[in-house]
Amino acid sequence: MAEPDKAVATMVKNIEAKTGKTLAQLGEVLTASGLTKHGELRGLLMERFGLGHGQANTVVHLCRQSEGQGSAGASEASPDAVLAEIYHGKEALRPLHDAILAMMTALGSFEAAPKKGYVSYRRKKQFAMVGPKTKTAIEVGLAAKSLPAHPRLKEMPPASMCRYTTRISTPAEVDGLLGNWLKQSFDEAG
Repeated sequence: MAEPDKAVATMVKNIEAKTGKTLAQLGEVLTASGLTKHGELRGLLMERFGLGHGQANTVVHLCRQSEGQGSAGASEASPDAVLAEIYHGKEALRPLHDAILAMMTALGSFEAAPKKGYVSYRRKKQFAMVGPKTKTAIEVGLAAKSLPAHPRLKEMPPASMCRYTTRISTPAEVDGLLGNWLKQSFDEAG
């Protein structure tokens, strides 16, 4: 499999060839549109330039990332500040996120990529997503290719951001079972 940076560079080169515009020029089109939502920006690129969903999604992601708009809070915000923003109004759930984070930290090194309502955790690729789902539960998305069926585990439709999800409402649910699912996802992510 190609290295992620090379794959993105190839995709950008193909997008630039297809549209006749550089990534920076496409970014200017997005800014000039006045649109702010990711999906609206992606739709604009698909309609105006005939890009596919994945291509348009990549352009929006890269352009917003370069403008510092791609994640929750400012890029210089501390991890604690980012989590405080994500859990604003749902502070009672934050200890569950912290416990899951501690469990993942024990697995090895990874990076966190805060998004609007959750945090994506990745190695070479994403292995988990964690964030509040309701006022009483957080959702953990797991990217493992195949996990054994379990009542706490929901298999997602094909092409979803994560293959499985589970909801956590109590500290007792941050247990060995969740730890095993996270480890398998972590190991598969490289």
